[in-house]
Amino acid sequence: MPDPFATPPPCPFEKRFPSQLVRDDVFFMSLAFNQAIDAWRRDEVPIGAVIEVGGEIVAAAHNTVESARDPTAHAEMLALTQAASRLGNWRLEGATVYVTKEPCPMCSGAMLMSRVRRVCFAVPDPKMGCLGGATNLNELPRVNHHVELTAGGVLENECRELLQDFFRRKRSEPEQ
Repeated sequence: MPDPFATPPPCPFEKRFPSQLVRDDVFFMSLAFNQAIDAWRRDEVPIGAVIEVGGEIVAAAHNTVESARDPTAHAEMLALTQAASRLGNWRLEGATVYVTKEPCPMCSGAMLMSRVRRVCFAVPDPKMGCLGGATNLNELPRVNHHVELTAGGVLENECRELLQDFFRRKRSEPEQ
């Protein structure tokens, strides 16, 4: 079990400060990237998520699996819960979810169940991603809702570098 009092290694990545004037995919993914940096600084897997509706941010979160000791505390799950609470409805029909890595089976399923309009992710995940990586829940023919998908490309290199560097450093840490 990780030492809860240990100081996590400093994050060598800088937060992005996108212009508020252009609220496009790069703007919102930059905010998700910043959430991922916050996760790193808390010694969590650096994945961040932001949800917007009508150009306004309704949720922002990062992984807290380790600190919460909760396998469901993924950035996407936390952001979906925040958005539903803020909007007062579990149906997030006008929402776009921006996430730094392709969602896992749990998160992909939750996005379909919450009826988000669109998902934009930065880094594909061929092992556990379920919106085109390992499989694609969005293509199940009997599912009653499908999301629009922007897969990879938006800050993909930056988000991939962040994840790879985090795990490279984790593997080089001495066992405790």
